[in-house]
Amino acid sequence: MLGTGTSQGVPVIGCDCEVCHSTDMRNHRLRASIMIQVGGKNIVIDIGPDFRQQILRTGENKVDAILITHEHNDHVAGMDDVRPINFKHLMDMPMYAEQRVVDILKSRFSYAFAKNPYPGVPQIHLTPIHKSKPFTISNIEITPIEVLHYKLPVLGFRIKDFTYITDIKTISEEEKEKVKGTKTLIVSALRKEPHISHFTLEEALDFIKEIAPERAFLTHLSHRMGLHHKIEAALPDHVKIAYDGQEIVV
Repeated sequence: MLGTGTSQGVPVIGCDCEVCHSTDMRNHRLRASIMIQVGGKNIVIDIGPDFRQQILRTGENKVDAILITHEHNDHVAGMDDVRPINFKHLMDMPMYAEQRVVDILKSRFSYAFAKNPYPGVPQIHLTPIHKSKPFTISNIEITPIEVLHYKLPVLGFRIKDFTYITDIKTISEEEKEKVKGTKTLIVSALRKEPHISHFTLEEALDFIKEIAPERAFLTHLSHRMGLHHKIEAALPDHVKIAYDGQEIVV
């Protein structure tokens, strides 16, 4: 788990709540991201503004591919920090996203995709993907799963019996079928109070109950969710609060 926090991260700048002042490092959350190590490859989902710090913390120096869930800044702002990986491994970074997101990235980071780019810009190879079609990275099959973040389509991803879904508020029955059978589910849960574009804790638990994985982890948490140990103590045994730096073996 590279990061398990929401868009502001935790602690939040200027906040005096008990979560933001906690000395328990499980309450310190960088922006949501994950590294999946499978088939000898390191696949990262989302590269927010903390990407550099997150990769340094892992001790890894290579990322083989990046999957982008959607275009919000807390999921893509680390684009420029791909450069050291380009330089060290003499490779363009394969990046996969929906066509809408591909177009936005090319506009937002136009300097990286110019016909005659400035020397040293990040080298990115963008590949469009679609919710209806699984794709492969080095023979690793990945199934995109569309959820809605209010009205914005966001992609979750399933690899074998593992599924990662963030920034979810609703999901169609058709897309839900892609999640069923998952043994390990990571899903976002922003806070306890209702929110227009994110699962609450109750909504996330209802979704987990319906999917019935062997175990589930909650991510993309706000400081308003509460202290890690207090929230986790009230959860079903097979549901845990994810924390930064956590390693989950599947």
